[in-house]
Amino acid sequence: MSGPILVFVEHASGEADRVSLETLAFARGLASSLGGVAVEALLIGPGAELGPSLGAHGVATAHVVEDAAIAGVYAPGAWGAALASLATARGAAAVLAPGSDRGAEVLAHAAARLGLPSAANVLSVIPGDPWRLTRQRWAGSLLEDATLDGPMRLLSVAPHAVPVDERPGSPAAAIAQFSPSVSAADLAVRVTGHEAPAAGSVSLSDAKVVVGGGRGVGSAAAFSELEELADLLGGAVGVSRVVTSNGWRPHTQQVGQTGQRIAPDLYIACGISGAIQHIVGCKAAKRILAINTDPESPIMSVADFAVIGDLHAVLPAISAEIRRRRGHGQ
Repeated sequence: MSGPILVFVEHASGEADRVSLETLAFARGLASSLGGVAVEALLIGPGAELGPSLGAHGVATAHVVEDAAIAGVYAPGAWGAALASLATARGAAAVLAPGSDRGAEVLAHAAARLGLPSAANVLSVIPGDPWRLTRQRWAGSLLEDATLDGPMRLLSVAPHAVPVDERPGSPAAAIAQFSPSVSAADLAVRVTGHEAPAAGSVSLSDAKVVVGGGRGVGSAAAFSELEELADLLGGAVGVSRVVTSNGWRPHTQQVGQTGQRIAPDLYIACGISGAIQHIVGCKAAKRILAINTDPESPIMSVADFAVIGDLHAVLPAISAEIRRRRGHGQ
């Protein structure tokens, strides 16, 4: 039997992030195609308490790096070296990473260390000699059929390519401490500070409801209407690129090709025309509601529901109705 499939798992506050859990689901399916090889995970940073729960996501062993020099700060070179070192030590058949900014960066460093090719944003794999892949190109506007060969296959999994596959009652993953050797040069590039989100805020990647705003919102101040609706629905506010370019909202809220790709249960697009770069970022939403004065705007072609009207009249009405039904009055 071949070596295991090794998955780099991003985590914070004792929880694996959603795209990493999707990557584990992808790995579980791939492991079955390879004859039932094991799925193992690499967690960098305190993760011993998280490790056992990954058993429900198909992980047999979680390798945890807690060395302060590596785990205490994000350094892509050091983390890539750790992933490459573990993959070699375990004789991995494949190395997978989530198709996030960090996952792609760490995998690229690992591939360079190993001197092997890697494929990004993969949607599906047919194992063979070589492996046949379908992957996203041009931010998802193009699908490419490709092949990947080598003694160890490295690939990142496109966000939302597969759903999370959690199976409660599965055996807990075993925990193994791993201490890779890294050099001072590996730590030359590193994150020196981190700005935590506001307490109680919902991240775009985890939000079940996202209220998105574009040029049609009109101003930074006018986003208060979107914030109100997002708060009532327990969701988050997202924006189009032009909004961040105008300085109305931070880039961390941008949805699209150069922002975040989201997969909420509901995306409410307000005053957004629907450029292809934005649609790429929101097309994984289960339902899209578009609110726009232009019935011919591109967003209408992907919307499940549409309201043709002024968002500054529609949003307050929706919020008022929600409050009324909850007994909070007008």
